[in-house]
Amino acid sequence: MIKYLLTFIFIFINSMSFSSNLYDFTFTSIEGKKLELKSFKNKVLLIVNTASMCGFTKQYSGLEKVYQDYKDKGLVVIGMPSNSFKQEYVEEEKVKDFCETKFNITFPMTKIVQVTGEEKHEFYKWLENNYGVKPKWNFFKFIFNKKGEFLDSFSSITRPNSDRILDILNAEFDS
Repeated sequence: MIKYLLTFIFIFINSMSFSSNLYDFTFTSIEGKKLELKSFKNKVLLIVNTASMCGFTKQYSGLEKVYQDYKDKGLVVIGMPSNSFKQEYVEEEKVKDFCETKFNITFPMTKIVQVTGEEKHEFYKWLENNYGVKPKWNFFKFIFNKKGEFLDSFSSITRPNSDRILDILNAEFDS
């Protein structure tokens, strides 16, 4: 009985995310440098799990446009390439080259991360545990305000420059 109880406790603890806020998370940039979300305090964040070979890949253009239109107001778009849905290159250099040459991406990108399953990044565990949201496919979008508070999430079919997303961004920058 004790063995089963200890196994349950171990599984429960491993499934928990111990980070308490957005700024606790660190990634590695696609260039191999440390990318700490705390460096984006007082910025609005639009975080997107991306893939280079997905039907929604053309959304990179919209993400870059939104980034260019709002970065001077305090928006940071962060692309998080993922092969969780088997539609991403396995080498960061290929992802970086693809994004730069096909879409002229200038916003920060992370190294390839898992967004689903047991190996998913702690950030995605935290999102699911605290807000009940998780990527169901590539190009899921998550918006956080200047205080690092979760505002909303959007599925793959919601374009980055949709009225729904732009209304949230405008409200944040007008407040």
